[in-house]
Amino acid sequence: MRYLRSGPRRLHTQEMGVPRAKTVGLRSGEIADRNIRVILEAIRRHGPLTRTELGRHSGLTGPGITNILRRLADEKLVTSNRRTGLGGGATATEFALRPEGAFSVGVKLRQRRGEMVLIDLSGQVHDRVYFALDPADKVKLVHAAVRDMVDRHGALPIIGLGIAANDWTEDESDAIAAMSSIARPYVENECTAGLLAERTIGSATRDRGLAMIIIDDDVQAGFLIRGIPYSGVHGRAGSIGEMLTGPDNVQLNTVVGFGSLRSRIGDEGFARLLKGEEVPSPSLSQWIREAAGHLLDPIIAMAGFLAPSVVMIGGDLPQGVIEVLIHQLSIERRDTATRPLLTPWISPMKPASFSGGGVALGAALLPFLNTLLLPPASA
Repeated sequence: MRYLRSGPRRLHTQEMGVPRAKTVGLRSGEIADRNIRVILEAIRRHGPLTRTELGRHSGLTGPGITNILRRLADEKLVTSNRRTGLGGGATATEFALRPEGAFSVGVKLRQRRGEMVLIDLSGQVHDRVYFALDPADKVKLVHAAVRDMVDRHGALPIIGLGIAANDWTEDESDAIAAMSSIARPYVENECTAGLLAERTIGSATRDRGLAMIIIDDDVQAGFLIRGIPYSGVHGRAGSIGEMLTGPDNVQLNTVVGFGSLRSRIGDEGFARLLKGEEVPSPSLSQWIREAAGHLLDPIIAMAGFLAPSVVMIGGDLPQGVIEVLIHQLSIERRDTATRPLLTPWISPMKPASFSGGGVALGAALLPFLNTLLLPPASA
C-alpha cells in the first residue's frame, strides 16, 4: 500500500509569532492528498455514496471524484456495488468503506500498566491486550508488546502505531522507531486521544464543544473546541487534578484519583472493580459522594468559561460506577447547603462512549488521522 502524506497545516499569526504577510498556500500534491482524504472521510461517515452524492458532500468535480475513487480502489480502501433505484428503476454505482483495507495499533500508557488495541479503518477493535509496565524499562516493554501484536496479525496491512501517554518523550519515540519495523509512532496525551475517539467514531458531533474528564491515578480534562483539540500552552490545559476543590480545599487528585478509591475499598476490591465485578461497599458509596462533591468545582469552571455541549466522564472505572457518579453530581449541583447558588448552566454530563475513556482507541486512530482521514484541524 502507498501511504498518503500527512495533511497540510496552515500557520496562523499567533503560532508564528510574527505579523502575517500572506496566506501560506498549498502545493498541488498537498491539495490532491487532501481531496483524497475528503472523499474517504465522506464515505466513512455517510457511505455508501454514489459519485453524485460524493460531489454534494465534497464539492469536487465528477472527473476528480472518479480519479480519487480509482486510486482508493487500487489501495483497497473502498469497494463498490450497484444500487437499484426506487421501484426497480435506474441503477448507480455506490462506494463504501472497506474497513479491512488498513489497520492500526494504539497504546495507552499509565505508570505501571498498558492497554493495546488493534483496529480497522472503521474503528472496530479486532484485538485488545493489557500488559504490565516498569518505568525503568518502559520502551522495551512497549516495543515487545507491539511486536507481539504485529506478529500475531502479520497478514494484515497495519499502517502505523499511536501512543497515548502524558509523559512520553521524543527520545522514547526515536527509540521505538529504531527498534520497530513500524514507522515512528504518533503521540498524543490521554485526554486528547479520548476526545479524538469520540469525535471520529463516537457520539460527539464534529463542530461543537466537548469536554472529557478522565479519572485514573490522577484526574485530567481535555477539550474539543469546534472539533479541534485544545491543549493550551505547553500542553498544560486540563490539569484539573492539581486544583484545590471542595469546602475542605483539597487537591482533586487526592479525593477522586484511584489512590483515594483504592485506600477506601482495599487492593482486592479495587482490582475486582476494575475487572467489572460488582463490589457492594459502603466505602465505595462514600467515595462516590466525596468525589462528586469535589469534581463539581472544575465542571462548574468548564461550564462558565467554555460552555461545552457535553461533559463526558471516562476512564477504567466500570460504566455503572461512572453513571452513579454522574447521578451524584446532579444531586450535588442542586445542594444549596454547600453552594449557595444553583448552577443551571452546567453542561449535560454522560459517560464516555468507549471503555477506558476511548484512550487506546484514540491512540490507534492517530495513524489514520495523519495519513488517510481528515485531521481535526481540516474538518
